[in-house]
Amino acid sequence: MEKVSFAAGCFWGVEHAFKQIPGVLNTTCGYQGGQTTDPTYEDICKKETGHAEVVLVEFDSKIISFERLLDAFFFMHNPTELNRQGPDVGTQYRSAIFPTTEEQRELSQKRIESMGPTVVTTIEEFDQFFDAETYHQKYLDKNPDGYCHIGLNVFKALKSGNY
Repeated sequence: MEKVSFAAGCFWGVEHAFKQIPGVLNTTCGYQGGQTTDPTYEDICKKETGHAEVVLVEFDSKIISFERLLDAFFFMHNPTELNRQGPDVGTQYRSAIFPTTEEQRELSQKRIESMGPTVVTTIEEFDQFFDAETYHQKYLDKNPDGYCHIGLNVFKALKSGNY
């Protein structure tokens, strides 16, 4: 099993999107890429910790490749929006990849470079991952009518592999 974290806006929708993909074994909402330890959602919202809302994706690379996860990541959000996704604004909503291997880092860098200069996605160190509070985990499963910046058509495409 391999893992990687992705930041692509509000983690509720990002988590729900990744768990649609065959080969993704587990998803966990959390915080990464900041300067403090044990941040809370309230800390993140104050925009003082530097953390991003991320989703830790654990996957079976025999079923889904890292490159295909990159396809999904760039399909589900707008990588040209700096520190925002739709109505969600702030550095916690930045577009970022937190690779766990050198191969993931290299593939991420090549993909970003191939997309052109308007892409603002960063590649950050996979440092400490802090689990988000329980109420954030599988949020859209528990609240099917809850807020989400990702459209239902994206979830369907990810589930079917048409992305």
